[in-house]
Amino acid sequence: MDYPPVAVKVWGDFACFTRPEMKVERVSYPVMTPSAARGVLEAIFWKPEFTWRVREIHVLKPIRHFSLMRNEVSQRASSRSDGLDITECRTQRHTLGLRDVAYLIYADTVVAPGVTEDAAKFRDQFRRRVDRGQCYHRPYLGCREFAASFAAPAGSEQPVDITEPLGLMLLDVEYREDGVNVPHFFRAQLKHGVLRVPDEAFKLMKGGSA
Repeated sequence: MDYPPVAVKVWGDFACFTRPEMKVERVSYPVMTPSAARGVLEAIFWKPEFTWRVREIHVLKPIRHFSLMRNEVSQRASSRSDGLDITECRTQRHTLGLRDVAYLIYADTVVAPGVTEDAAKFRDQFRRRVDRGQCYHRPYLGCREFAASFAAPAGSEQPVDITEPLGLMLLDVEYREDGVNVPHFFRAQLKHGVLRVPDEAFKLMKGGSA
């Protein structure tokens, strides 16, 4: 049985949905990506019996950027070492992120093969958790330090009137049983503040059809 997508509003002071082609410096896409939206949904409610499939992301505030430099380390600590001397491996890296963001996420619940429970059960559980402000862990907007608030839509939200091509955008990363992680991209377009994920974008993911 087909159901309309569930919806949740998310917002925060800062966000950074990092473009994967940027290897060192963090540069954000201008809007939330479907993979980041799925992460928000899973932080609120997740079960192995179903997966989230993001259909639309509505941009509710003008796209505004911020820039900062921060100290990071260029190496990872190993279990076989005595730790890191941060004075020797400290490096400064630049982040170009987004500020004062708000989105509406619309998504479907796709029941896993072999599961006999109806998708309506998971949709209702998700809505109850949103109404109560419950989550498994605090959702974040691209980076863990950029915490997100969430709530049920009020019904009066309107996307900003921005139309522009966004180029190739990360749809999601497929984690295969052979240990190979396969990123999937789609040609993204923001139309009057709405990013729609076409059905064709999901067909290369594991499971095939949208």
